[in-house]
Amino acid sequence: MRIEIAGMHCQACVARVRKALEKLDGAQVREVEVGSANVEIDPARQAEALQAIEKAGYQPHIAA
Repeated sequence: MRIEIAGMHCQACVARVRKALEKLDGAQVREVEVGSANVEIDPARQAEALQAIEKAGYQPHIAA
């Protein structure tokens, strides 16, 4: 799934989001860059991925 993420400004933000997503069981983090992430995760666990990003301090939403 592709996630757009508001509030990211630098590579430290990228590292924080990547670390949060990598902690999720079964998530395969394909790419994280300023403003977005591409993650393979079970559709039933998408909300968990969004919550992990929110907990890291950012505002995620699934890209259309």
